Amino acid sequence: MRRLGSPFVREDGRRLLLSAHSFVVQTPQTTIVVDTCVGDHTPRPMQGDTRFIHRLDATIEGGLAAVDVVVCTHLHFDHVGWNTQRIDGRWVPTFPNARYLVSTEELAATVADDHMDVIGSSVQPLIDAEVLDAVASDAEIDSSVRLRPSPGHSPGHVCVAIETEAGTALITGDATHSPMQFAFTDVSAEFADSDSDQATMTRDGLVADLLDSDTLILGTHFPTPTAGLLRRDESGLVRFEGVT
Repeated sequence: MRRLGSPFVREDGRRLLLSAHSFVVQTPQTTIVVDTCVGDHTPRPMQGDTRFIHRLDATIEGGLAAVDVVVCTHLHFDHVGWNTQRIDGRWVPTFPNARYLVSTEELAATVADDHMDVIGSSVQPLIDAEVLDAVASDAEIDSSVRLRPSPGHSPGHVCVAIETEAGTALITGDATHSPMQFAFTDVSAEFADSDSDQATMTRDGLVADLLDSDTLILGTHFPTPTAGLLRRDESGLVRFEGVT
């Protein structure tokens, strides 16, 4: 792990460095937010950055109301926290004009086993507001953005693939938590993946498709550099080369 090194591993080599990101994708047709981080006012083991949503509002032209689609790569607490806000004692959708998308498999699995305690605060309010759509795990959002099935971390996990004339990109979600997992695809924390074998196959598929390509990888839990390309080093090890 030390060889993969900083900035993704702590100096003592014993812990991975992780962060949590939300991405805004703007195409000529659609403004899309991918994952909404930890959120606030939730009964979860960690609280988010309470100023995050204000910075996001200021970043998007037209603010939160301009968002057309919110994609949930999966329904874990650190990806859906700002799906809603608590206003006057009620959970309401944070993005008032958006459709929220989640894969059909992911929604069904979470309803059956809400071990992350997300339904009450981050999912059911969207159902009640009639803004949540369960979609196929390979659904097209518009002509430039589609979902890519990537099960294993959770049953219906998806990545988000972006294809434009300027280039291609892939938002990982939790298909991989760290660039280390591109080199060692069978590595995962015991608690991290619901199906370790399936998660390994998903990462193997990502490496096969992304290695030595020009597809920009956007790591949902990668600290800076969050974006990069997959290459092999002189020893043959798959490495994530950060791009700034």
